[in-house]
Amino acid sequence: MQRILRAAEENFAERGLAGARTGAIARAARVNKALLYYYFSSKEELHRFTLNTLFQQLHAQMNAALDQPGTPRQQLLRYINGYFDFMTAHPNYPRLFERELTSEKPQLAGLVREHLRPLHQRLAAVIRAGIAKGEFRRVEPRHTIFNLVAITVFYFAAAPVLTEVWKCDPLTPRLVAARRRAILDFVEHALFLSSARQR
Repeated sequence: MQRILRAAEENFAERGLAGARTGAIARAARVNKALLYYYFSSKEELHRFTLNTLFQQLHAQMNAALDQPGTPRQQLLRYINGYFDFMTAHPNYPRLFERELTSEKPQLAGLVREHLRPLHQRLAAVIRAGIAKGEFRRVEPRHTIFNLVAITVFYFAAAPVLTEVWKCDPLTPRLVAARRRAILDFVEHALFLSSARQR
């Protein structure tokens, strides 16, 4: 099942629902089509399951980061690192998301309602708490969350372009680690007040 999901992520990200082929997914997962159809009655069902699984994993991972006790600064840093870990494990997520945005029958409304909106609300509460405690600059939580998501996700979404610009693979462990450090450094200086940086 895990091999099928990894292959489905890759295939649906590259070709979309219409262009993906169950035979190609089965071959990439090293299973026969009969086994794939044992688990999933159709390509559409596999696509729905793949998206749902990704969003559930993201939701669970981010909630786990926010559930741990700590200051708003500590919670936010855990969230950013957790989000980055998720993106590193699922670099196809941005392309899957983009394809779903432009599909004729997007499933995003339900996924956003169930997974992304609750996370957005929790993170906004952390940012408001950080402002109230004097750890964060006075910022607008919605735009701050959007900025955090953008600087994390776009790196993975733009990997094919960066490969051409940099003439190397931006998803190597060394460059991914450098990107994480760059994001944390940016947040440290753009959001945290100097008194909170010393904690």
